[in-house]
Parts: sequence; C-alpha cells; structure tokens
Amino acid sequence: MKPLGKKQSIDNSAWIEAMANIERLVAYDDIEKLSKETMEELGRATEGKKAAYGWSGGKDSIVLGHLCERAGITDSILAVCDLEYPAFMEWLNRNKPEGCEIINTGLNMGWLLKRLNILFPQNSAAAAPWFSNVQHKAQRMYFKKHNLDILLLGRRRADGNFVGRGANSYTDGHGVTRHSPLAAWKHESVLAYIHYHKLPLPPIYAWEKGYLCGTHPWPARQWTGSTENGWREVYGIDLDIVRGAAEHIESAHRFLEGVAS
Repeated sequence: MKPLGKKQSIDNSAWIEAMANIERLVAYDDIEKLSKETMEELGRATEGKKAAYGWSGGKDSIVLGHLCERAGITDSILAVCDLEYPAFMEWLNRNKPEGCEIINTGLNMGWLLKRLNILFPQNSAAAAPWFSNVQHKAQRMYFKKHNLDILLLGRRRADGNFVGRGANSYTDGHGVTRHSPLAAWKHESVLAYIHYHKLPLPPIYAWEKGYLCGTHPWPARQWTGSTENGWREVYGIDLDIVRGAAEHIESAHRFLEGVAS
C-alpha cells in the first residue's frame, strides 16, 4: 500500500483500507515509541503552565486527548453550535472526556440564513468563518475563563495546517497560545494509535467522505462540488436535517422536490 498523502487528495476508500491494514503499516512498538516522544514533548511544552486540550471528537483530537490524559492533562474544551449532526452530537455527549467542557457558540439557522454564501464552502475563504465562529471563538472563551497559559490542539501538517508557519506554537491577537503536539504525526500514525489503544470513533467516519470532511457543523461540509451535492450528501446522512432546512432555504427545498419527482 502507498502511504497516505495530503488529506485533500486522499480518496475516502484509501483511508478505510489503511485502517483495515494498519498493523501492516505501523508496528505497535513504533507507535509506542512515537507516543513516548510526544508525551515527553508535551511535558516540556506545558511545564509550569496551566494547560488544557481541544477535543472535537475527530480522530486527531481523540489521539491528542488520550495522550494528554496519560500525561496528566485532564481539562478540555469541546466547541459546538446548534447546527451539528444529531447523531454526532449524541456520540459526543456519550464519549467526551470526563473533564471536557462543552461551549456552544450559538450559531443557528437564523445565523446561517444571513450567510448563505458560506453554506457548503467550496474554498478556504468561505470555510474560514465556520472555524472563526465555532472552534476559535469557543477556544478563546474557554482560555480566558480558565486563565490558561496554553491550549493543546491536534492539528497536523499532513492535514495541510501550519501553512506559512513553521513553529508548532503560536499566540494569536487575542492572547490565546495554541500548541500542536501532533504536528509531525503522519495519518497512519494517528490511525495506528486509535487501533492499538482501541479508541472509539464517531459515526462520521462511516459516512460518505467521512475521513476527508472530518468534524464540522452540517452546513460547513466542504468539498461537495456544489450546493445541490452538499444537500445530497447531508440527505444521505440525515434526511431530517434537509427537511428542516427546506423550510427556510430555497436550495434545500428545490433539492427535496427533485428527490420526490
């Protein structure tokens, strides 16, 4: 099998195949060595600091959370809004870490109706408001509320992060310092850690393009190719979401008319 490349260029079936064959791709001893090195780096980065980690329920944050808990860092933040997939939200509530605080930033249908230009974003500029108004906003609220020194995230270079930024740590204009201990981890390493430690995965990875799209509110679903195809993909996951949206959004209504015809 070929190594998994850049996230956006990997077909979802390749992710599934890699997970099914992960013991051939990454040995247990190798992942434990990497884990030990990462926890040592975690210790150095957080020594003498008040730290917590971001937990989204996605594969990277699941690995990060497990490593943080092993290293004694037990506080975490989960950012959500009112536009999450119900099945995913149910899984989050059942599986979130014990010390995880959920912050709902309040994005709802009314908020979306004023910003239909970012429905099913087809580029990074359209996707940015979702990250800014969900993850970044909630992280900033949590950071200030708990007087943190550092917030640990599961961002990795293999996912296309850190463009133009070489360091694993940065402090934004709001004074929030974020650090990414998994920055150098390969896709296969993340999958192997989940496999060997028998960590549960959310339902998103069984959905269409689950590994490509990852965690997100349903209107923030990327790489759909078109608004109509966005509705088609969401309909395949939860048709009630589309039915509810059709009461407010014309493109959803037209999609349902096409399905019924």
